Amino acid sequence: MKSSLLQILPLIPSEAFCLPAKTTLLSAGETASKVFFIKEGCVRLWYNNDGKDITVQFFMPGSMVASFESFFKETPSEFSIETILPTTVAVYDKKDIEEYRLSHPGQLDIALDFAIDRARNYVHLFLSRIKDTPQQRYKDLLEEAPEIVASIPQHYIASYLGITSVSLSRIRKRLSQE
Repeated sequence: MKSSLLQILPLIPSEAFCLPAKTTLLSAGETASKVFFIKEGCVRLWYNNDGKDITVQFFMPGSMVASFESFFKETPSEFSIETILPTTVAVYDKKDIEEYRLSHPGQLDIALDFAIDRARNYVHLFLSRIKDTPQQRYKDLLEEAPEIVASIPQHYIASYLGITSVSLSRIRKRLSQE
């Protein structure tokens, strides 16, 4: 029987932290050496595009986040990671993850499944930016992740959708009138 990520995490040493909103977990330009498991709250992965803050992804309880390209390739991250709400995280150090991986080589499928899920999420986001209107992207977000719409400040949602807060307000108003 294949183990799941949630079964393995307790086997790897970690530290738990309760963090206030707007706590930076990783800044762009730093090399990632930690992975964060979200127990409560919300974290976002974001990119600074010439001073414009672009939210790439939200991570809710039960999710893991890191700048994985930076973590595995040991290169500077292009992304920053920060808490949006007060958040409780378990923090896993690269050294401990590597020790576990080397002593349990059969567990590689779990990492592969996780990487495939992340890639699928990025492809979905990329394609939605190409083919869907902002209103459709918002409707999809409402359907797929209502907890994000209910708990995350509007300016982060607008950034994630690739629109301004004013445009998002207009979309929300239109949808409420339907």
